[in-house]
Amino acid sequence: MVWTGTWVAERLGVELIGDEELPALLGLALRRNPKRAHLLVSSVLGKHVPQRPSVVYGSGLDLGRRVRALLGDEEAARSVVLGYAETATALGHAVADGLGPAPYLHSTRRPVAGVARAGGFEESHSHATSHLLLPEDPKLLAGDGPLVLVDDEFSTGNTVLNTVRALHERYPRDRYVVVALVDMRAPADRDRLDAFASEIGARVDLIAGAAGTVRLPEGVLEKGQALVAEHEAPGSGTPVPVRPVEAPAPVRIELRWPEGIPDGGRHGFTPEHRAVLEAALPRMAGSIAEALRAPSATEPPVAKPRVLVLGFEELMYAPLRLGTALEDAGHDVRYSTTTRSPVLAVDDPGYAIRTRLVFPAHDDPADGPGERYAYNVAGAGFDAVVAVVDSTADTPALHAPDGLLAQLTAHVPRVVLAVVPSYTPQVSDSEAPERSSMLPEPLRGPAFSSYAPEEVGWLLQDLSDVELEAPTEEREEAIQSGGAHYAESLPVEYQPSARYQELFHTALEGSAARIARAVGTVTETVLAERPGRVPVLVSLARAGTPVGVLMRRWAQARHGLDLPHYAVSIVRGRGIDANALRWLAAHHDPADVVFVDGWTGKGAITRELAEAIRAFEATEGIKGFDPEIAVLADPGSCVRTYGTREDFLIPSACLNSTVSGLISRTVLRADLVGPDDFHGGKFYRELAGSDVSNDFLDAVAARFDEVTGTVDTDVKELLAADRTPTWEGWAAVERISEEYGIHDVNLVKPGVGETTRVLLRRVPWKILAKRGADADLAHVRLLAEQRGVPVELVDELPYSCVGLIHPHYTRGATGADGKAVVSQ
Repeated sequence: MVWTGTWVAERLGVELIGDEELPALLGLALRRNPKRAHLLVSSVLGKHVPQRPSVVYGSGLDLGRRVRALLGDEEAARSVVLGYAETATALGHAVADGLGPAPYLHSTRRPVAGVARAGGFEESHSHATSHLLLPEDPKLLAGDGPLVLVDDEFSTGNTVLNTVRALHERYPRDRYVVVALVDMRAPADRDRLDAFASEIGARVDLIAGAAGTVRLPEGVLEKGQALVAEHEAPGSGTPVPVRPVEAPAPVRIELRWPEGIPDGGRHGFTPEHRAVLEAALPRMAGSIAEALRAPSATEPPVAKPRVLVLGFEELMYAPLRLGTALEDAGHDVRYSTTTRSPVLAVDDPGYAIRTRLVFPAHDDPADGPGERYAYNVAGAGFDAVVAVVDSTADTPALHAPDGLLAQLTAHVPRVVLAVVPSYTPQVSDSEAPERSSMLPEPLRGPAFSSYAPEEVGWLLQDLSDVELEAPTEEREEAIQSGGAHYAESLPVEYQPSARYQELFHTALEGSAARIARAVGTVTETVLAERPGRVPVLVSLARAGTPVGVLMRRWAQARHGLDLPHYAVSIVRGRGIDANALRWLAAHHDPADVVFVDGWTGKGAITRELAEAIRAFEATEGIKGFDPEIAVLADPGSCVRTYGTREDFLIPSACLNSTVSGLISRTVLRADLVGPDDFHGGKFYRELAGSDVSNDFLDAVAARFDEVTGTVDTDVKELLAADRTPTWEGWAAVERISEEYGIHDVNLVKPGVGETTRVLLRRVPWKILAKRGADADLAHVRLLAEQRGVPVELVDELPYSCVGLIHPHYTRGATGADGKAVVSQ
């Protein structure tokens, strides 16, 4: 038998090294993805390659039994299993079944009305990165028993690290078990997971079906991209065979899914659910078998038809179990699912993806429309396909002329459609009480902040009398070890030297007109997109607040508009202040709210806001907030509404509170901020002698008149242009994270503003500076000099500079490379 990795291995020089059984478990294909060239294609996962359901299910059951043997019966009964969307949702469920008494939850990329987010994390190498955790029972993850994390493969371990870091912060526990079909990490990645476990003080065990590594030659990404381009050029591909006869319409069957049983683990699946489903499987399989036997007007009967049960993206477990029930009844069955993952198809025995069906998404995905795929279905000799979708995905797009069902009927004689009802969690109205009336009015200057009272209202609680500052090194170690969240403390306020203050004033004088132009452009764009309405500016404290004040001043000076302006807190990993949103909804039309920030880096806050708004709408039932952010500068190409996409020095990024109304970065700590409180902030009254907040505002506003004509031209061009975000900043950050061996996008801070923050508030490792960008980097170079941080000149950098936080920092770190770390 030909190994299905031969084709890629010969052309790219990729080597699969490890256990003897690896070639039987894994093939190779090429990704249509700029992040990674190759794709490991599992032959036992049931995603890209059709496989017997008993083999797919059995692989997960075996891993689950091994976890139970490792933990013992007592600890197994206290454990929770977490699987990864979309690829490992069924694998994780099968592991939970093998473990026995454990409840199961899988991450999802589908926000669901009525369920608040219990957490989330990023999958850095994926084509679709944001994972949500949406358990129906908020206590599901809150126990202290072992957490079992299940993925199909470990390539670097980054996803697991990101998950454990995010969950340990909210739900700390003593033990984690990581499970995968194959462990393909390099030795350095294995050491990284061990070191991280030591840092957080938890035991982390690993169980895998097989282990090995993939050896990648230099330049493999570029070679892979060129190979994909060559084979996707017009006329170069192998045509997918189409049946010559007219295909009958798909047959819809009544599945009679058991009432009240979830369609999978998106909101949690308990052993009690499992018992009910097991009892119902033979009956549901009988309904499918009856539809397969029914006579057809166009096809002769087949004595023992070769059947594919085709699942749908995250919906993998339900179709898998229907497949195992059909197989138990004596049918010749294979199982696979549709996917978001774009992969090149090559009809060669030594290549894992032989054919590809392409069709539009049909479940109204939160991230917008796009292509979806079914691999190795066409031309595979199936007599029938049973397409299993959930009711959310049973839409007109599924039945459209270019939809999935039409694609299947063009290649397979018989298509049966089985619809599993999408589970609706039971959320009590009492869980989301109306609290806006209990919230206080916004804080205003001069009692809170050095801004005039009409300039901004702060939807914060005043924590000025609380000691929250900690030394930078102490904060960094606590943040990176998972012992504390960055929003639970504050850095000691940086007090600029005379030389640095001189640099600030020089920078302000040189950039005031440029900033005024960007302020005018973004404000006029906001007004043009909302004709006849009065926007309510809501800046993200604190970097967005000076920009919000300037936008308000522009609207007043140019149009006589008195725009309301508030500042609210948003915290990475925790979302936006929901109480602030409740207050805004009680006092303004949410449709009038425009969120404002200073600049974009890689777009993390853009994503955070979008997810938080979706969760807020689902939980509160309050709709209308637009998660789009208006920013002064968008060098990361993350938003549609901006003043410029250039990365230049904005002097309000040069300092901390003394250029932001003397207000601290926001604080979110459970002992200080209750469920009915706004997030907190401090007013540093004692720094009034160093305050330049209003100097900055006045210097920029004084240049409004001279840039009016240029702004009008800029806005006209912008409104006519394609402003669709490209997210090139996120891609650049991922590349830098891997190139410099950091493996955590949260430690890479792109752009002048974010780099300045690294130098002022974190433990910097090194600064990457774009060659020729010296005009905007004088203050960065001075701060780097003061802190002894090297500045490395880089060509082809999409930002003026990038700040790298010291990776895996402890105060006992040794080695200037930031990698030789000794845990204390």
